[in-house]
Amino acid sequence: MTRPSMPEARERLRSELRRFLLVSAYLYVCLVALLLFKAAILDGTGVRTFSLGFAAGKALILGKFVLIGEAARLGARQQTRTVLELILRRAALFLVLLVGLTVIEELLVGLVHGRSLAQTLARFAAEGAPEILANCLLLLLILVPLMAVLEANRALGEGSLRRFLMSPPKPLD
Repeated sequence: MTRPSMPEARERLRSELRRFLLVSAYLYVCLVALLLFKAAILDGTGVRTFSLGFAAGKALILGKFVLIGEAARLGARQQTRTVLELILRRAALFLVLLVGLTVIEELLVGLVHGRSLAQTLARFAAEGAPEILANCLLLLLILVPLMAVLEANRALGEGSLRRFLMSPPKPLD
């Protein structure tokens, strides 16, 4: 296998960084919307909580996890009858990946902060099944449009979707 030249490697790095930042930005906007909603609900009970830093950090971590799944072509090699089925299957698989990697991440963070695995798992359990289920469902709803855009970009050819979206609109008849 030949090594890429320095300009090719630089362009590939630039492309991967751009993808990472775009995916992370999308996730950030979605997470901020969810945090604003949660803050509005909790404000009614007198609890004030809101952290843009948390949303940014979580978006960057999830963005990297999404790119790992993309690099592994998670769900892309499976046969499906329709593109819609492919999008939904990939969204579900990415949900499993993101939840699994997030749990592993939280366990590692707990260990770094001196908490035992049991203590970290107890913190998860304290959230309660309805909240965990709601978070998973919301994450799935966030992943469906993301997978649709990724599949559209792949079907149209790398960069075609961006060129289409950045072109001037055609006048309505």
